[in-house]
Amino acid sequence: MPFKPGNKLGQGRPPGKVNRSTEQAKLTLARLANRGLDNITEDLDKIRQENPIKAAELYLKLLEFVIPKLKSVDLNATMEIDQRIQTINVNINKSGTDD
Repeated sequence: MPFKPGNKLGQGRPPGKVNRSTEQAKLTLARLANRGLDNITEDLDKIRQENPIKAAELYLKLLEFVIPKLKSVDLNATMEIDQRIQTINVNINKSGTDD
């Protein structure tokens, strides 16, 4: 039998609230990531000594999480140009006096 509108007894979990197992998983991953971040500069230095190109690639990948990438924008535009050329007449009259 479904709940009827206005029933206050079984409201359930509030919107946006995660369940306990999801919250624990996120906390565990955050702790693991924090521990890894403590040693990341040392790790990059070791990689840089052995393979500078690989270290640069890793550094650029990490920067993507700090500095957002700019997205390219494609612009496709079509225009119809309707021009009419009009005749322009220029009359030059020379006055009869010379200076």
